[in-house]
Amino acid sequence: MGLFDGKVVIVTGAGRGIGREEALMFARGGASVIVNDLGGARTGEGSDVGPAQQVVEEIMAEGGKAQANTDDIATWAGGEQIVAQAVETFGGLDILINNAGILRDKMSFNMTEEEWDSVIAVHLKGHFAPARFAAAYWRQKSKDSGESVNAKIVNTSSESGLYGNAGQANYAAAKAGIASMTIVLARELERFGVRVNAIAPVALTRLTEDLMGGVVDDTAAKASLDPANVAAAVGWLASDLSDGVNGQVVKIGGGVCQIVEGWRPVSELKSDVPFTIESIAAGRETLFKASDPGIPPFLLQIER
Repeated sequence: MGLFDGKVVIVTGAGRGIGREEALMFARGGASVIVNDLGGARTGEGSDVGPAQQVVEEIMAEGGKAQANTDDIATWAGGEQIVAQAVETFGGLDILINNAGILRDKMSFNMTEEEWDSVIAVHLKGHFAPARFAAAYWRQKSKDSGESVNAKIVNTSSESGLYGNAGQANYAAAKAGIASMTIVLARELERFGVRVNAIAPVALTRLTEDLMGGVVDDTAAKASLDPANVAAAVGWLASDLSDGVNGQVVKIGGGVCQIVEGWRPVSELKSDVPFTIESIAAGRETLFKASDPGIPPFLLQIER
């Protein structure tokens, strides 16, 4: 018995890298997989059914079940169609893995409107559109049966979205939005038996290989950044082995697995009278409890 026997899974951006490893993992675990990939460049241009179809052929060669999908999940129609394909082809939907993404890095003062819009669309809208139609399907299924649907969504955030990274205002904003949206979806869908979590992967892929310096020449480091490591965390979150885990972000990669928390109070300044600019300035050392009161603690951690 495989961990995902009888399950139907959608994986977006599954033609290469992390998505490919996720699709293969689910298929090897017994799931039927919709392999979505637009087949474009890492910057988003172009389309080609080849990458998605190649993964489908790999799965089928191993005796698994899969079908390719090249819908643009950054559109409402694409999100609806991919869910419909899973239901019509394999009889239902149990797991949605939102993974598709592109990069168009540029400093904020040089970024074009198109570079901003395209990255926000593929990542943020490209996560929400499939989730919206999957959620509608599961909500109706739960209402019809009166039972919990036991479904899962795993989204893909990033360290850039959690901590910030110069040159990635578009990408970081989208990834931060995905982390926040994960919490919202988890709260909304829990009543129907749907758990929603996210990962923040650290892996060597087509999107990151030229951003990781000499890692590609370091055999041990390269192995620790294999996308298969990320797929393991996704598989855990998408399985019943993570029962009760909901609305969480899991950072995975480089031999480290962490639960990462979002914005939360780290200090507090109180006043019995209305605040003024001067009173807040006077409380600066109370607000910034660090060796340098002018630098927030999280920035000190990043710089170290």
